Amino acid sequence: MAPPPESSHHHHHHYLLESGLLDAGKAPSAAAAAEEKEEEEWTSSSSSMTGRKKSESSRLARCPGLRRAAAQLREVFLGTKLFPLFSAVPLAVAAESLRFGRVWVFAFSLIGLAPLAERVSFLSEHIANTAGPTAGGLLNATCGNIPELIIALFALNKNKMEILKWSLLGSILSNLLLVLGSSILFGGIVNIGKERPLDKRQADVSIGLLLLGALCHIAALVSKCTSSTGDSISLSSSVLQLSRSSAIVMLIAYFGSLLFQLKTHRQIFELDEDSSESSSSEDDATDKSVIGFASAVVWLIGMAAVIAILSNYVVTTIEEASESMGIPVRFISIILLPIVGNAAEHAGAIIFAFKNKIDITLGIALGSATQISMLVVPVILIVSWVNGIPMDLDFNLLETGSLVMTVITTAFTLQDDKWHYLKGFNLVLCYVVIAVCFFILKALPRGSWRTRGGWLTRARHSCAVRTSPLILITFLIIII
Repeated sequence: MAPPPESSHHHHHHYLLESGLLDAGKAPSAAAAAEEKEEEEWTSSSSSMTGRKKSESSRLARCPGLRRAAAQLREVFLGTKLFPLFSAVPLAVAAESLRFGRVWVFAFSLIGLAPLAERVSFLSEHIANTAGPTAGGLLNATCGNIPELIIALFALNKNKMEILKWSLLGSILSNLLLVLGSSILFGGIVNIGKERPLDKRQADVSIGLLLLGALCHIAALVSKCTSSTGDSISLSSSVLQLSRSSAIVMLIAYFGSLLFQLKTHRQIFELDEDSSESSSSEDDATDKSVIGFASAVVWLIGMAAVIAILSNYVVTTIEEASESMGIPVRFISIILLPIVGNAAEHAGAIIFAFKNKIDITLGIALGSATQISMLVVPVILIVSWVNGIPMDLDFNLLETGSLVMTVITTAFTLQDDKWHYLKGFNLVLCYVVIAVCFFILKALPRGSWRTRGGWLTRARHSCAVRTSPLILITFLIIII
C-alpha cells in the first residue's frame, strides 16, 4: 500500500535535510583537510627556507672574512648619500674606452670624483681615530686633500702648469669663501639669537699661516713684475729660486704649527665639553664600525687608485671639454673642480653649523685651506723641482690678488668672537664675484706681461697700464 503524499513529502524533505547536513558536514571536513595540507606545505617550505638561511648563515659563520668583507663593502659604498654617483665611475671608464666625446668623459669623471672624495674623507677619519690624536692630526693633514693632490700631480706630469695652479688656488678660495661662508650663512639662519661665541684660537693660527702663504705668492709675483733686468732666462731663474726657498719656508711653518697644536700647546686647542661629548659619541660610533685601521688603509689606497684614474681623465679632457661647452678652462679649474673635491668638507661644515658647533666648522674649512696653501702647494713645487720641471709661486696678477683679498676678507670676518648669517652671506657673495670674474675674463697668455722701469706694460698693446701690483693690492686692502 502506497504511503500518503504527506508522508512521502515528509520523508523526501527529511532525506534532503539529511543530505544537506551531510554535505555541510563534509564541506568543513574537506576545508579542514585542505587547510591542513596547506599548513603542511607552508611548514615544509618555511622549514626549507629556514634551512637555507641556516645553511647560508653557517656558511658565513664558517667564512668570517667573507662576512666582514661584505659588511665593509656595504658600509663603504652604501654608507653615503652620494652612493648613486658611484655609477659615474664605470661610465667614465667606458666612455674613455669606447672613444666617446671628450665632454662625456670629463663630465662622468667629474661626477665620479664627488663620492670618492667624500669616502676618502670618511676613511681618513677612521684612520685618524684609530691612530691617536697626534698621528691622527698628521694623517688628516695628508689624507684629507688626496683628490686635490692627485689632480695636481697629473697636471704636473702633463706639464699643464696653469691648470695645476688654478686647481690649487680654487681649493683655497672654495674653502675660505664657499664652504665657510655657506656654513656661517645657513648655520646663522637656523640658530638666530642662539649663536655661540667663536673660539678664535684655531682661526688665529690658520689665518697667520694663510697670510704667510699669500706673502710668498706676492713676493714671487712682484719680483717678476718689477724686475729691471731684460733677460727673461735670468729673471725666471731668480723667481724659481725665490719660489723654491719660499716653499721650504712654508713647509717649515706648517709643520711648526702642527707641533704647536698637537704637542706643545695641545691643551689650548681642546674642545669644550659639548664638542668633546659629540666627538666621543662619534668615536663610539666609529668603534662599532666594521672598518679597522688596516682595512681603512687598504680601502684608502683603492679609492686613491680610482681617483688617480678619474683625475687623469679630467686633466686630459678639460681643455677639449672647455672648448665644447664654451666654458673657460680657468673657470672650470678654479670653481668647478674644487667644488667637487671639497664636497665632503662642505657637507660636514654645514652640518656642524646647523648644530651650532661653529668651532668645528672653522676647523674644517680653515684647516683644509691651510693644508692646501702650506702643505700641498710647497710639496708640489718641491716635486717639480726634483723632476726638473720649472714651477714657481707666481699665480698671475688676478689669481694672486684674489687669493690675498680672500685671506684678508676671511681674517676681518673672524676678527671678533661674533658670528651671524650676514658674515656668511658676504663671504658667499665674494665667492660669486670671483667666480663671475674668472668666467667672464679670459686668462692672459703666460709671458704677455713685461716690465719697463718697474711698471707693468702689456706686450701686445701699445697703451701702458700705469699700475704696480703692490699699489693695486694696497688699494684693494684699503677698500676692504
